[in-house]
Amino acid sequence: MGIFTRFRDIVSSNINAMLDKAEDPEKLIRLMIREMEDTLVDLKAACAGVLANRKRVERTLEDLKTRVSYWGRNAELAVSKGRDDLAREALLEKRKYVERLEGLDQELSELVRLVDQYHEDIGELEQRLQAAREKQRTLVQRHIHATKKRRAQEEIRRADGAEAVFRFEQLENRIDHMEADADLVNFKGQVGLAGEFDNLAVDEEIEKELQGLKASLEKKGAEERPAV
Repeated sequence: MGIFTRFRDIVSSNINAMLDKAEDPEKLIRLMIREMEDTLVDLKAACAGVLANRKRVERTLEDLKTRVSYWGRNAELAVSKGRDDLAREALLEKRKYVERLEGLDQELSELVRLVDQYHEDIGELEQRLQAAREKQRTLVQRHIHATKKRRAQEEIRRADGAEAVFRFEQLENRIDHMEADADLVNFKGQVGLAGEFDNLAVDEEIEKELQGLKASLEKKGAEERPAV
């Protein structure tokens, strides 16, 4: 495919329509950008070649103009000296260079027009390339967003699933057991402390009863003993 054919195909293409129909828009936009970059390189290389030719033609034109001027002066000199024969020879040489000059003038005009066209095409292609790169960034961002959104939806679905509910119930039951164990430990501690105080009260009552029993027995023994 020629460079101009490639360029015209790129410029005339509807990028958005092509991406909408593509199965893999990101891959397609990468290929399009690569094609644009390659075409841009070729256009610039071709433009550089035309510029080199234009400079060469311009130098040749300057040389031809110098020769035309030279033979024109020689023809005038020959006429002034009465040498019409030499004047005719000089005019023949001048005409030869004039004809070459006219041909190169046309070639130069064509080269100038071609360089201008290259510059216009390069500018247009650079704009298309910039737009394609912007489109690529947008597609990448949309892809990242879509991927994150899909993952979030998958997490939500998993969270709403029976397995997730069962896991939450297990966790809740474990927490309930842990709280119950903590309450039980605290309750046992409270019961143990209260029991110790109750035991102290019982011990005091038993001690009083024991002392009373001892006193009663001593009194009874004293009454039963004979008087001396």
